Amino acid sequence: MAKIIAITNQKGGVGKTTTSVNLSAIVADMGKKVLVVDLDPQGNTTSGLGQSVKDRSVYEALLGRISMKECIEETAYRNLSIAGSDIRLAGAELELVAVEKREFRLKTALATVQKDYDFIFIDCPPSLSLLTLNALTAADTVLIPIQCEYYALEGVTSLMNTINRVKRAFNPRIDIEGILLTMLDGRTNLGLQVVDQVKKHFRKKVYATTIPRSVRLGEAPSHGEPIHVYDGRSAGAVAYRALAQEVLERNRK
Repeated sequence: MAKIIAITNQKGGVGKTTTSVNLSAIVADMGKKVLVVDLDPQGNTTSGLGQSVKDRSVYEALLGRISMKECIEETAYRNLSIAGSDIRLAGAELELVAVEKREFRLKTALATVQKDYDFIFIDCPPSLSLLTLNALTAADTVLIPIQCEYYALEGVTSLMNTINRVKRAFNPRIDIEGILLTMLDGRTNLGLQVVDQVKKHFRKKVYATTIPRSVRLGEAPSHGEPIHVYDGRSAGAVAYRALAQEVLERNRK
C-alpha cells in the first residue's frame, strides 16, 4: 500500500515542483514503484517529466468522469507513472464547490490505485485552495520545501494551521513528513542563518540534505528530464539523490 506524500507550500518559487519531479523520479530509479500526481493547474510537473495531457487528466478524475487508473500514464523513466494535469484543472475549484464531500475527491480516487505503488507524491498548487485541501485530506504526510531566504518561515505558520484544521476535520492521521531547505547559497550568511532558524523551529523534522541553487536544476525541466537524467553529476542531482535516500531511510523505520 503506497505511502501518500503531499509536497506543498503556499508560497510559490520555493522548489515545490522541482522537488516533486526529482524526488519522485529518483525514488523510482532506486527501485520503488512511484506515482506522481500533478495537482497544480500550471502542469509543470507533467511537462517537467516530458509528458503532456490530452483528454485524460487529474481534472477528469476529480470530477468523476474517468477513473484515476484511466488518467495515469507511464513516463519514460523506470518505475515512474504520472497522473498529469493542465490549465483545465483550475476549473475544478469552481466545479467542486457544490459537490458533496468535495474535500475527499482525490482521496477516493487514489484509494483505487494505492495498492499498485510504494509511494504516491502529490505536487500541490502554491495556494491554500480546495485542490490543496484535497491533497492534505488524501495524504499520510506532508513534505514542505522552504526557500533559504529572509522570509523563509512566512506563510508556513498559515500552512501549519491549515494542516491542523485538516487533521481535526478530515484526516486525523496526517503528519509532517519533513522540512526541506531549498535554494541554499552556502556562501551567504543569510542562507546559513535561515538554516539555523528553521532547524530550531522544526527540529528533527528538517532533512539533513539541503538543495543548493543550481543552474542545471533550472535547465532540466525545459528538456523534460529529471536532474539525475539531465546531468547526473551536477550538485542538484547529488542533493536529490541524498534526499531520496533520506526519505527511504525514514520510511524504513
